[in-house]
Amino acid sequence: MSVTTRDVEATAIDATSSALHSSAAAKKTRRSGPGFFTWLFRVLGQLLLAVLFAAGILGLMIWLSGAFEAKVPTDRTMAMAVPPQIEEGEFDIVEVRRIERPQVETAVGTVRAAHEVSVASKILARVEEVNILAGQAVRKGDVLMRLDKADLEARLEQAKAGEAAAEARAAQARADFARAERLRANQAIPRDQYEAAATALKAAEADLERMRRTVKEASIIEDYALIRAPISGVIVDKLVNVGDTVTPGQPIATLYDPTRMQMVATVRESLAQRLKVGQTIPARLDALGYECQAVISEIVPEAQAESRSFQVKVTGDCPPNVYSGMFGRILIPLDHESVTVVPESAVRRVGQLDQVDVVEEDGAIRRRIVRLGRSFSEDREVLSGLVPGERVRARKTTPIAPPDRIQKIQAIAEPMPNQNQNGNPSNSAASADSVASTPESEVAP
Repeated sequence: MSVTTRDVEATAIDATSSALHSSAAAKKTRRSGPGFFTWLFRVLGQLLLAVLFAAGILGLMIWLSGAFEAKVPTDRTMAMAVPPQIEEGEFDIVEVRRIERPQVETAVGTVRAAHEVSVASKILARVEEVNILAGQAVRKGDVLMRLDKADLEARLEQAKAGEAAAEARAAQARADFARAERLRANQAIPRDQYEAAATALKAAEADLERMRRTVKEASIIEDYALIRAPISGVIVDKLVNVGDTVTPGQPIATLYDPTRMQMVATVRESLAQRLKVGQTIPARLDALGYECQAVISEIVPEAQAESRSFQVKVTGDCPPNVYSGMFGRILIPLDHESVTVVPESAVRRVGQLDQVDVVEEDGAIRRRIVRLGRSFSEDREVLSGLVPGERVRARKTTPIAPPDRIQKIQAIAEPMPNQNQNGNPSNSAASADSVASTPESEVAP
């Protein structure tokens, strides 16, 4: 049986068609099979995780910015429910005052000793003994250090030997002169021989005096080996140790008189014109919490070119534990100023806010946020929030009830009811009733 060309072509076409159908079926099976859904779920899961992560970051940023915290409205006052049984005994009603007080400016300074001495050696020698420590009190004449004096002792002995020889020569010269005087009186010797004996006596006595001064000098130099305190005071520091070799003029210790201290302050040139020697001004030592009235002892008549300021030295009563180098201030009086103040006992500190309880004309108590400034003894400066004449509640310094019986109350922020267009309450009595119905809880007053 013969196979024609047409049969071969038909067979090839059928095979190609079968292959195409098989490939299409495989692709369709792959798209609709389990592998496609797995890939789809993986992609959707990754997208969901990315969205959740972004949402978490956004929520964290909003929380950190304080969006979920309760804010204190600026158009609301803070009212407080006060138990009537403790209101009378614990608080006083005081007025906000305006006072006149002197205005001062502070100039910083440093405590220095008015009398400070640097002790130095007068000879070249080795240190043999040190009898001082930093901070030790000494009296005038106490031996601070001992230096090696072997060569000084030898020099002194040599001077004493020379003095003895000079005394012998002087004695011989005096004897010769006495004999010459007797012979001259009897005309036994010529005049020139007599004068020679007199000259020899004068020379011998002069040489003896010179040797005596040499001995005194050697004795004084020997005493230089003992370094003594020139004043009574306190040792600041010792600068040498045993075994060191010191030279003439080399500082070996520093001491100061603790009973004569002063503060050296730097005052700018515009303020220095207000000061004069003998003027009394306040001075303060912050580290000791000490304040006193000091007297200006010196004003250095030369401005420092770098800071355009003068050095002012003040002296005053010196308390214990004051040391050279401590920080201090002087208060320079200026003009008077008018300041609104409220008692410190009327201020409550809540977080970063200062609050006071204001007593209204109808007797209602409103807690108000104020801005405070400087402290003046028992008062605080009011920068804003109160005006002179307003009444506030202040805690008494001595409670009349035991601490365990004092009840604590909570400040509750509420909007004023029935506010008009300007934000002012239209019915104070209704506001007081709403406050009285507020439940109590425990917080620090």
